Amino acid sequence: MKMLDRLWHWFDDRTGVTQAIEPLLTHPVPPRLGWWYVFGSATLTAFIVQVITGILLASMYVASPDGAYLSIKYITETAPVGSLLRGIHYFGASAMIIFVGIHMIRVFLMGSYKFPREISWISGVLLLLLTLGMGFTGQLLRWDQNAIWSMVVAAEQASRVPVLGPWLGKAILGGSTLSSTALSHIYGIHTLILPGLIIAVVSFHIYLVIRNGISERAQPGRPVDPKTYRDSYQKMLKREGEPFWPVTAWRDVAMGVLLIVGVLVLAYVVGPPAAGTPPDPTIIQAQPRPDWYFLWYFAVLALLPHALEAYVMVLAPLVGGAILIAIPLVSNRGERSIRKRPWAPLIVVGIIVILFSLTELGYKAPWSPRFDAKPLPESVIGAASGPVYEGAQVFNKKGCLYCHQIAGHGGRRGPDLSAVASRLTRRQLIIRIMNGANNMPGFSGILTPDDLEKLLAFLATRTEPGTQPLQYQADNKNPK
Repeated sequence: MKMLDRLWHWFDDRTGVTQAIEPLLTHPVPPRLGWWYVFGSATLTAFIVQVITGILLASMYVASPDGAYLSIKYITETAPVGSLLRGIHYFGASAMIIFVGIHMIRVFLMGSYKFPREISWISGVLLLLLTLGMGFTGQLLRWDQNAIWSMVVAAEQASRVPVLGPWLGKAILGGSTLSSTALSHIYGIHTLILPGLIIAVVSFHIYLVIRNGISERAQPGRPVDPKTYRDSYQKMLKREGEPFWPVTAWRDVAMGVLLIVGVLVLAYVVGPPAAGTPPDPTIIQAQPRPDWYFLWYFAVLALLPHALEAYVMVLAPLVGGAILIAIPLVSNRGERSIRKRPWAPLIVVGIIVILFSLTELGYKAPWSPRFDAKPLPESVIGAASGPVYEGAQVFNKKGCLYCHQIAGHGGRRGPDLSAVASRLTRRQLIIRIMNGANNMPGFSGILTPDDLEKLLAFLATRTEPGTQPLQYQADNKNPK
């Protein structure tokens, strides 16, 4: 112990570490901050987890079109603790996005973006955007079928930006079409550019927190006045301030430990996202879907009329970012208490409800065919042989199950056919199948007469409980 003590004193004497760190640890902070103030440090902890696991994963990842997918498979299935590392990295990214979002909600609700912390809010907005960028580029590095088509979609969106759009689209793809350099671009952005920017923004953000202090608990009747705030804040710290360490910092440490334990448990129990099908740009039957934190945006674009897509893709992010940045610039004084700002929680609740609703809709994706839909089981078909069973196989093989549900199996893009024979007659079914309908191709040149009869035999069994199919009713009663 004496040797270690002497070594530390020698190191401290040459470097001045204590003089540099001690003011940061002992600087006074407002009293009674509570647990609402731990989410900023939790975000930093999540980022540190991402850096450590990212470095370890990068040592096994092959950033080439031929090796990326195979390296992901190797890390997940073969490398020692590789699956755990991927799981930690994945859930660590989710934690970072969640905590940076909660931190910004806390700052907004408590009015902590007001004078003199306007730049702290703006740097937080930049950190949110950079974190989302890290999440999206990380998804692309899986380099499966979903990833390459997600990259194509991203390039298509970027290409619609005025003036710089065509250049941005080519920069993402590595050319006019998806090229071998696209992966190296994304890899460099994910492992070098974005982490470097995040480190710079986080460092600047922490500097601002030290310089301007942590915002005190908001109280009704104490509005922020830029002319007097700094003086009253310093007097409050001298009168009631508490040292950051250990009075307040223990909550940050506890939250960091909980975050790490939670991420470890999820990584071990749930595991990382499975590698999808191998990448093949020649296969166009793909419905790229982002990770959960972009599902709301995925839903918005899917629900928009086609004519509005270009405007929303370009203007929505710009307008949203401009509003976030403008908040402290147009409202940097006045009351901070929620009691005096009842509109603040209403805005937050409204945004959360909208995001959750769109995320749920994006998860279900009723507008997208489900190319991974499994064939109907015999328990649903109701037969193991014969025309009904053979008709169900036609239903499976011709892709009808991609868009239509039967007894909860299949996609949601088209109408549910669980009781279609109670709605349509045999003649109406033939017309619909052969000629197609809205968002449905016609099968007149695809189905043989024998296949059509088998399919009709199967669909005739899809009725409401206790009812007969309409096809047994005389179609001639209403030939039109």
